[in-house]
Amino acid sequence: MGVYRVTAAAGFVCAVLLVVNSARRAGLLPETAFTHAIAPFGALTGLLAITGIYLIVRGTAGGLGLIGYVLNSAGLAGAFAIEYILHFVFPYLGGGTVSELLAGGTGRAFLVTSAVLLAGVLTFSVAAIRSGAMPAVGVVLYAVGMVPGSLRSVVPVPVYLAGLVVAAIGVAWMAARLWRAEEFVAHPTRRGDVRPTA
Repeated sequence: MGVYRVTAAAGFVCAVLLVVNSARRAGLLPETAFTHAIAPFGALTGLLAITGIYLIVRGTAGGLGLIGYVLNSAGLAGAFAIEYILHFVFPYLGGGTVSELLAGGTGRAFLVTSAVLLAGVLTFSVAAIRSGAMPAVGVVLYAVGMVPGSLRSVVPVPVYLAGLVVAAIGVAWMAARLWRAEEFVAHPTRRGDVRPTA
C-alpha cells in the first residue's frame, strides 16, 4: 500500500473510532477495557489522515493550507495526549487530585489544545475547499463536526457527541478520495481521478 492508501485507511479507522467513542459515551455501547483502550486512537489516526489529505491539497492550498495543516496536526496530537490522560491517568487519581489539575496548568493546557485544534480545523478546511482537491461536502462535514468536537469542555455532551459523528462522516468521505488518489498513482493515464501533488 502506498502513502495515500495508508492514510486513507487511517481515515476510515478514525471515522469508525469516532462513532464507537460517541456510542460508548452515549451509553449505546458498553464501557469495557477494550472500548476505553481504543478511545485515544481516534485522534491519532485522524492525524495520519490529515497528513494524507494535506499531501493531496498542498499544491493548490498554498500557505493557508500549510498553516492549517500545522495547527490541525498539533491540535490532533494534543487531543491524543488529552484522551490518553483521560483514559489511562485520571482514572487512577483521586477526584480531588483531578479537580486540582484541571483547575491549574493541566486545565489551561487542555484549553489551549482545544483552541489550537479549532483554529487548525477551520483554517485547514477553508484551504482544502479552496484547493478543489477534496470533496467540499466531506470537508464541510469535518469542519462542522469538529467545532463542537474541539470544544468538549464547553458544549453539552449530546452536541459534542453528535459533532464527532458528523466529523466521522466527513473524514470517511475525504478518506475515500484519498483511496482514489492511490489508484491514480498506479494508473496515471486514467481520467477524472484526483491528481496528487506529492
